[in-house]
Amino acid sequence: MGLNLCRTPALYFGMNVKQALFGLSFLAPMLLTAQDVTFHSDVAPIVFNHCTSCHRPGEIGPMPFTNYEEVAAYGEFIEYVTSIGYMPPWSPDASYSHFVGENVLTADQLETLSAWVGAGKPEGDPADSPGLPEFPDGSQIGIPDHVLVMDEPYAHEGDMSEQYQVFVLPSGFDSAASVRALEVQPGNHNVAHHAILGLDISGTASILDAADPAPGYESFGGFGFNAESSFFGAWVPGALPVEYPPGIGRTIPAGADVLLQMHYGPSAAGETDQTAVNVFLSNEPIEREVYTAIMGPQHLDAPFVIPPNQVTSFHGTLPVTADVSLLSIAPHCHLIGSSWKVYATSPNNGDTIPLISIPSWDFNWQGYFTFPHLTKVPEGYTLHGEATYDNTAENPFNPSDPPQWVYFGEETQDEMFFVFIDLVGYEDGDEEIALGPGTDVCEGDLTGDDLVGVSDALLLLSEFGCQVGCNLDLDGDNAVTVSDVLFLLGQYGTTCN
Repeated sequence: MGLNLCRTPALYFGMNVKQALFGLSFLAPMLLTAQDVTFHSDVAPIVFNHCTSCHRPGEIGPMPFTNYEEVAAYGEFIEYVTSIGYMPPWSPDASYSHFVGENVLTADQLETLSAWVGAGKPEGDPADSPGLPEFPDGSQIGIPDHVLVMDEPYAHEGDMSEQYQVFVLPSGFDSAASVRALEVQPGNHNVAHHAILGLDISGTASILDAADPAPGYESFGGFGFNAESSFFGAWVPGALPVEYPPGIGRTIPAGADVLLQMHYGPSAAGETDQTAVNVFLSNEPIEREVYTAIMGPQHLDAPFVIPPNQVTSFHGTLPVTADVSLLSIAPHCHLIGSSWKVYATSPNNGDTIPLISIPSWDFNWQGYFTFPHLTKVPEGYTLHGEATYDNTAENPFNPSDPPQWVYFGEETQDEMFFVFIDLVGYEDGDEEIALGPGTDVCEGDLTGDDLVGVSDALLLLSEFGCQVGCNLDLDGDNAVTVSDVLFLLGQYGTTCN
């Protein structure tokens, strides 16, 4: 919201605006400290909403964060990994574009964690705790129409290794099926790190499966062959499944196999997993089928070859030949990838649509990112993909020591350049169609950082005394007065997503 300070009368309830602002300025330090930072009133809302979905019994997080004792035991560790942006694990730059399920901490939240640790991690009054969120058990959408499950459990060794295993799930559909949602249901959250779905209509995946004595077959970079779809869906811990709006959906061809690539994280103990995929069929005809546009090496400005001991960048372009609405986006490369940026530009470069920026690529935390609303890209625009690869000895993720020439391929030491973009043909009003659940409305979040905090209080004080055309009126009386300040104080510390 732009700040447009209004002109106010010289007197306000018997004193001028300057005096009023001076009189209320004592509230600023009160808001800065509000009260001593404690776990239950200040830290629990942050940790429970941003960390506990993974850090609780039966989930992938190595330690639980469900109460004061558990969080306090790792207080310094939590402060450190959040301060450097390592946790929570969200790779897109939230200042560039936004996505459903965005999990980032604001500057105020980071400051709160630091202040709490610096104060000795005080517990505070348990009555102030917001309590744990209700984490869904089972489907987050409802009762599926079909459930595709792994034929047998897969045993993941307890040797602290990671594994990428592809499982072939026959769809069993005799005719093409119209799908409004696909939902991955991991069988063992202790080791399930993420999953990628694909489609095979050739039977190739079944041949690869039969050649591997273990359930499924091992494949690191993709599905091991040119599948009908290499990104038919995805899952990461805490992510919500994408449920397509009415009239929009996907098609599973008759007799197709759904491919499930599971990334199993390291574990000190042997674990088994038998993941399933819930299929929700469309209740009405699909008028617009989701199509996956792929930007690949053929769209690059140079041959895809990465010399050793160099940092190399590539720039791909893909023309937009009709008005389209984007649903999701997924850049993809391997271990020496270091950054991504994807955007669209108008023919005269006068307009740029930011799509996704990943400043620090992490192969283990790749994802399939869904826009909050259908995002229009007009005909005549150009899609751009920029990726950088660090093939030096200083890159700790480089699988080759010393660094080697790197070419396109499926293996660990190979690399890839792909941008997968789910889209449909554009229709009027698409920009208003939401792709994710609604979020809690916080009227006191004036700065849009999803937290009612110090920055909001200071912004409100900057317009205190306004009586006409006030941008920051919170209580609906068309003025910014003491009641607005009290209104904001009532929401102070609230997390809005």
